Amino acid sequence: MTIRVALVIPTMDRGGAEKQLCLLAEHLPRDRFEPHVFLLTREGPLSGRLRDAGIPVTLIGKRFKVDPTALWNLKNELLAFQPQLVHTWLFAANSFGRVAARMANVPHVLASERCVDLWKTEAHHWIDRRLARGTEAITTNSSGVRDFYVERGIAPELFRIIPNGIEPRPTTSLTRAEACDRLKIDPARKLIVAVGRLWPQKRYRDLIWAAELLGTLREDTTFVIIGDGPQSGELLRHRDAVTTTERVRFAGARDDVNELLPHADQFWIGSAYEGQSNSLIEAMQAGLPVVASDIPGNRDLVTDGQTGRLVKLGETADFARASNHLIENPDLADRLGAAGKSLIESEFTVENMVAGHADLYAELCAG
Repeated sequence: MTIRVALVIPTMDRGGAEKQLCLLAEHLPRDRFEPHVFLLTREGPLSGRLRDAGIPVTLIGKRFKVDPTALWNLKNELLAFQPQLVHTWLFAANSFGRVAARMANVPHVLASERCVDLWKTEAHHWIDRRLARGTEAITTNSSGVRDFYVERGIAPELFRIIPNGIEPRPTTSLTRAEACDRLKIDPARKLIVAVGRLWPQKRYRDLIWAAELLGTLREDTTFVIIGDGPQSGELLRHRDAVTTTERVRFAGARDDVNELLPHADQFWIGSAYEGQSNSLIEAMQAGLPVVASDIPGNRDLVTDGQTGRLVKLGETADFARASNHLIENPDLADRLGAAGKSLIESEFTVENMVAGHADLYAELCAG
């Protein structure tokens, strides 16, 4: 008998949690599981991918923060689907989804915490603690996320750490010259990239300053930021105030990141907090030497001096120094890049991620 699994998440945007849920739903063995995705708030770019894979997607359509109609509609949809297990992802879905699952008498309820959520207030943590009492397990992708929530009163035995999975890199015939042409930079320059949403968590202001310091030191580097978000206008103005377009460029949201990454010389991530960054995993998979902020989520992937470089959060001069050291020592950069690639290929696979969830689902339903 197959296990009907309801996966509840706010949207199907191109975020890290959304990508992992999409991969999980696509790859759960169909002879054992019947997944159905419920979108609490709205559709997103990944919705079509799920439907193309034959996975039902139901939009609930929550209109505002406390929307009792959405709770009622989700409960009714769960009653119609009759899942043996509900797995909710991210705060809004963790809140509405777990309550709706209990209202619908779903036998097994799980949640998922994907990030060190420094934005949460004590009210948010109170809700998390209350709902954890009726939750059989909480999946997360890193020990840093688990420790963050344990410190805020959630029992450590609830957590199951299942690292993110990444699909094999697609083959590409793109040359470095073509990649640089797409990004509008001179191929003779050292190309450093960052990928992610333009918002305060990612601390792009720090990276822009670091890029200006490195550019002043070397005169041959260009830092390219790939992504879009609510800070785009502010960051463009900041770039124009402190540096030049030759040293820092914005490439916007792109669909060809996997083709571009192998042609970069380094990857930077300066986030204030992360769960487990998909963009960092993808850069390491491409064999890039990485310079990362020394935070819990990044430490699960980067061991300083072994699989990359870690720099104290906000230390822009140290970011520039670490980056310059790797440029000046290409053998070290190649060694760190190769070690990072080996780590990702052995431990952060889709197969491992799906197997971890499938085993947990089967264990809970059997129990």
